[in-house]
Amino acid sequence: MIKGQRVVCINDTFPDLIRTLYQQLPVKGVTYTIREVFLGREKIVKVGDSATVGLLLVELVNAPDPFHAGKQELGFTSERFAPLEELPPEELAEETFSGADAGHGGHWMN
Repeated sequence: MIKGQRVVCINDTFPDLIRTLYQQLPVKGVTYTIREVFLGREKIVKVGDSATVGLLLVELVNAPDPFHAGKQELGFTSERFAPLEELPPEELAEETFSGADAGHGGHWMN
């Protein structure tokens, strides 16, 4: 997952403690834009061999993490989101143009 990528929430089940810490939480089925990607520290395994990937979202802004020394904004684990399969703008334009000539006489059918 990268900054600027659109993702959809696939898990919006949060424990009560999280609901008290966060001002805004993602909702299952809603699309969001990644504002920042960072290494999370909630699931450090085997003395730091791995960590979760955290996300900050354009559409949701939360308070600083009270347990983070640098007071980084509270984020979300990337496991709660699935990337949208969107075509880049230039590929979308090419597909639209070629589709206009594909047996429809240049007219779109609804």
